[in-house]
Amino acid sequence: MSDSQNVQAVEEEQVESEDEREVDTSHLDDVEDGCGCAEVWEHLSDERDE
Repeated sequence: MSDSQNVQAVEEEQVESEDEREVDTSHLDDVEDGCGCAEVWEHLSDERDE
């Protein structure tokens, strides 16, 4: 395998690892689906104050 093929294989593994990792979104559980960024920001700001 050439150096460029090795680099490509490593890059593909990194992309797969990033896509497969779980992201904790529990801080957004009380935000309604379809709301805008201002509503998300307000919710996160209110949560920070508590």
